This record gives sequence, C-alpha cells and structure tokens, in this order.
Amino acid sequence: MQAPPPNATACAPEETRPETVAFFLVPNFSMIAFTSAVEPLRIANRMSGRQLYRWILVSKDGEPVRASNGIAVQVDLAMEQLSPETTPPPTIVLCSGLGAERYQDREVFAWLRRFDRHGAEIGAVCTGAHILARAGLITDHRCTIHWENLPGFVEAFPDVDVASDLFEFDRNRFTCSGGTAALDMMLHRIARQHGEPLAVKVSEQCIMDRIRGPRDRQRMPIRVRLGVHHPKLLAAIELMEANVEEPLPQDMLAKYVGLSRRQLERLFRKHLGRTPAQYYLELRLERARHLLYQTDLPIMDIACACGFVSASHFSTCYRQMYGRTPRQERTQPAG
Repeated sequence: MQAPPPNATACAPEETRPETVAFFLVPNFSMIAFTSAVEPLRIANRMSGRQLYRWILVSKDGEPVRASNGIAVQVDLAMEQLSPETTPPPTIVLCSGLGAERYQDREVFAWLRRFDRHGAEIGAVCTGAHILARAGLITDHRCTIHWENLPGFVEAFPDVDVASDLFEFDRNRFTCSGGTAALDMMLHRIARQHGEPLAVKVSEQCIMDRIRGPRDRQRMPIRVRLGVHHPKLLAAIELMEANVEEPLPQDMLAKYVGLSRRQLERLFRKHLGRTPAQYYLELRLERARHLLYQTDLPIMDIACACGFVSASHFSTCYRQMYGRTPRQERTQPAG
C-alpha cells in the first residue's frame, strides 16, 4: 500500500487524521528492518478497521533505492517534496543498513534538522543511529543500534548515550537495533497510541507469541550461541566479553569464576576445543574487525581498544586469524 502525501489530509479532523510515517531509505538499507517497521502499521489499520497510519517512502532524489539484499524499492517522493511545515509534521523513520557508519550527506542532515525544528518525531532502525548522531540529532537522547555496530558507534560518538537494548524511546526520538526488533518497537508504539489490545492483535497476526520489551537482549544468550551450559565456563566468557580493551590475565579469570587455571583450561578445551587464551584472542580480533569496517580510527587506536600493546603484534595476530593485515582488511567490502 502506498499513501498520498500528508498534506492531502490537512482538512481532516484532528481525532480522525491518520499519522503519516515517512520512511527515508538510505542505500544498502536493511530490508528486514524496513518491512518489520512498516508491516505493523498496515496490520494495525486492518485490525482496527480504520486508517490509523499512512506511510510514504522517500529517497534523497526520488529515485529507487537498492537494499542490501540487492532489491530496488520504488519510492513516492524526493526528500524536498516532503514539507516539515505540515501540521502535524510527518514522523520520519531512517532506514539504513550496511555502510551507515560512513554515510555523509550534509543535505540529508540539514533536511532532518528542519523536521526536528518543526517538532517532528524522528526515528531510525538498524544502523540509522549512526546517521542521527552525525546529523547532531541524538546528542541529548538515549539510543540503541545493532549489536555488531555498537563498538564502532561508541568509538565514533563517545558522548552519545547508547545502549545495547532492543529498542529505545526517548521523547521525540526512537531507535531500534535492527532486524525484527523494528517489529517490537512499532508494536510498542501502536500500544502507546492506540492501546495494548490492538498491539496484541497485530502481534498475533505476525505469529508472535509475545511482544519483546526494550530491555530484552539483542543477541542470543551465550549458552545458546555456543551450545555450552557449564555455569563457570559461561561466567568466564562473560568476563572476557566485558573486558576486551584491558584483557584479564588467565589466573585472574580463573579466580573470579572459582577455578584453578588448569581447571579453566580443561573446561575450554572440553567444550570449545581451544584454550582460554585462544578464545580470548579470537574474541578481541573479532571486535577489531568490526572497528576496522565501521570506523576510521587509526589502526593503533583499534589495537589499543582491543587489548593489544602494539600495532605490530596486532597485525601479526590479525593476519594469522584472517589471512590479511588490518590495513588490507579495510580495502575489503563489508559483508
């Protein structure tokens, strides 16, 4: 369903006027995050028997935008055809995906700030928080972003209050971590605007057995991800993930989880097929790889952020793990 521009409803009574949601598509946007955000609006209209929402698709130039899966999506308007002076102004939802950390477009940033000055609600799905931050629109707001992009975001915007939550609402800003989290975020929005019973009906239409809350975790629990259940092994891995920049010595790790060093080594070998040191190194190198793709930080800074004392040691370990140096990695397309 495509909707007419918002000014077509300018004469409708306030209580019956549907909310207009403008989805701004950024090249390489995440299709799953976009569809998870727009489909609840369609279903809410159907379940309520009224047009509660109308939506329009917008691109910078009005041309189709290709998603990260290669599918080109036709839009309704170029951004300059959408006016923030509409009363009320349309809600803006930024849809991005791969490469958002390097997205630079002053015209788009200025367009977003115009809507902000007119009091518009502005949100983002998946990696869109990168664009909001670069436009200066979440300096005083709490936000979230996809877990894979979180380390790079923190390094790029150390003063922004970012969480690893599923989604965030903070006054006239809303963000979600991507994927199907956009569906949960929109269900909460529907509940706030039109009541919990309608949100439940929409959820049931989506074959969801529950609506996740903002504090639900983005990633699967470690025990599910790795297929291990030993509580002390899980505790050791949690400590490793929480201490990447300043890695904990193995003796200290063992002490914290109530084991001897040798017992800890046996646990890792039995359940993960590697030593604690090998696992810890792989974890740090994976973090470094995300930072190489998602930031312009100097390689030495990335090395320090991942617990390496020198760029040369970092480069050697990285090459042994991935078959190329950190510098060569930056020339590879992010996948």
